[in-house]
Amino acid sequence: MQIMKKWPAVVILVVFLIVGTLYAVYTPIWQAPDEPAHYNYVRSLAEGRGFPVMAPGDYDQAYLSRLTSEGFPPEFSVASLEYEDHQPPLYYLLATPVYWLGDGAVIPLRLFSLLLGAVAIAMLMAILREFWPERPGMAWLGGGIVAFIPQFVAMMAAINNDALTLALLWLWLWLALRYLRGKTSPWVLGGVLGLLLLTKSTAYGAVLLAVLAIALRARRTGHSLRWSAREVLIVLGAALVLGALWWTRNVGVYGWPDVMGLIHHDAVVTGQPRTPDWIARDGLFPFLGGALRTTFRSFWGQFGWMGVVLDARIYLGLAIFSGLIVWGAVWRLAAELRAGGLRTGLEARQRDGLLLLGASALITAALFVGYNLTFVQHQGRYLFTALPLVGLAAAAGLEQLLDHKLAVITALCMLLTLLVVGIVGLLSGDLPLWSMALFGTAMIALPVVAFLPKTWRVLLGGGLLLVLAALDVWCLFGFIVPILTG
Repeated sequence: MQIMKKWPAVVILVVFLIVGTLYAVYTPIWQAPDEPAHYNYVRSLAEGRGFPVMAPGDYDQAYLSRLTSEGFPPEFSVASLEYEDHQPPLYYLLATPVYWLGDGAVIPLRLFSLLLGAVAIAMLMAILREFWPERPGMAWLGGGIVAFIPQFVAMMAAINNDALTLALLWLWLWLALRYLRGKTSPWVLGGVLGLLLLTKSTAYGAVLLAVLAIALRARRTGHSLRWSAREVLIVLGAALVLGALWWTRNVGVYGWPDVMGLIHHDAVVTGQPRTPDWIARDGLFPFLGGALRTTFRSFWGQFGWMGVVLDARIYLGLAIFSGLIVWGAVWRLAAELRAGGLRTGLEARQRDGLLLLGASALITAALFVGYNLTFVQHQGRYLFTALPLVGLAAAAGLEQLLDHKLAVITALCMLLTLLVVGIVGLLSGDLPLWSMALFGTAMIALPVVAFLPKTWRVLLGGGLLLVLAALDVWCLFGFIVPILTG
C-alpha cells in the first residue's frame, strides 16, 4: 500500500532510469566531461595499483583538445588522462567492484552512476516532502523537473563522482531537516557528512550548513550554548574523523599543507583557459555576456565536452520556461510576505528549509564564481548542488502561476512585451518570428491552463514531466548521437 501511495515518485524514478540508460548506452564512449580521467582512477584501484597520485603529464591540454575535437578516435589512448587523481576516493572505491564485474567496460560504470543519480532524485523528493509534508504532489513536481533536466540526465549517466556527491549531499540535507525536528541523531548527521568529505571537495560547504542547522535547532528549541557546542563537537568531530583518513594520506603523499592535493593538482594542470586572459582578449562585458549564455545553456544541455549545442529555439523555449518559474516564485515569496512575513507566513519547518536550501545555493554560487575568477569554466553542471532549491522554486512558482489573477497579469505583461518586440523588429527590418511565436504560445497557454479545473492539475504536472522526458530523448537522438558520431 505504501508503494501505491507513492506511485508518482516511483514512476518518475523508473522513467529517469529508462531515459538515463539510453544516455549511458548511446552516448559515445568518453563523450562526457572528464570521463576518461574518472575511469582511469577506478582502473588504478581495480588493477591493484592503489590510490593514484597526481604527477606531471597527467594533464596535457594539447592532447586532450585533439581527442575532443576528433571525437576520441579508438587508435588514441586515454590512459594518460589522469588529472582527477586528486579526488577523494569514495566513489571510485564503490565503483571498483562494478569494474571487476563488467571487465572494465564503460557502460556498467555509467549505469552504476545512474543508480546513484536515482538515489539523488529520491532524496531531493524527500527534501521537498519535508517542506510540504501534506502535499506530496509538490515534491513530485519539483523532483521530476530536476530529474528530467537534460544535462542532469547526461551527467548522471556518465562516469564521474557527481552522482554520489549529489546523493550524499541531498541525503544529508534531508537528514538535516529531520534533525531540526529532533528526528535525526547528530552522530548520523556527522557520519553522512564525513562520507561527503570522502567524496568531493565541492560538497565541503556542508560543514558550514551543519553549523547552521545546529544553530537553527538551538534557536527554535531554546537549547543552551553548551548544548550547541556539544552538538557541533559530535557532528563535526564524526565528520572530520572520516575526512582525516584521506587528508592524512594526502599530507604523506603531497606534503603539508596540501591536505586536498589541490596545490599539486593546480601545478600539474596547466594550459587551461584562464579568465584574465579571456577578459583581456574579449573585453569585460562581452566576456560576461558569453559566460552567462554558456552557463544557462550548459545548465539545461550542452553536451559532450561542451561541443554539442542545441537548436537556439530549444534554448529560447527553456529560457521562457525558466523565466516563468522565477516570476511565479517571486510572486509566491511576495504572497508569503504579505501574509505576515516569512516568520508568520511559513511554518517553522518551511522557514528552516528555506534557510538551509538557500544557504546551500549561496555556497554553490560562491564556489562557482570563485572558480571562474581564475579558470574559464562556465559549465552549468557545477550549479547542480543547488538543485533542491531549484526544485522547490519550480514547484512553488508553477503553482503560483496558476492563480487566476497572476495568470492574467502575466499574460498581459507578455502581450506588452510581444508588441514592443514586434514594433522594434518591424522598424529594424529584423522580425524575430520564432521568438515571437514561442513567446506568444506561452502567453496564450498560461491563462488557458490556469482556468482549467483544479482536478486537472495532476494531469498537467504529469504532462509537463513527460514533455521534459521527451526533450531528454530528443537531445540524445536529435543532437548528441548524430553530432558525436557523424
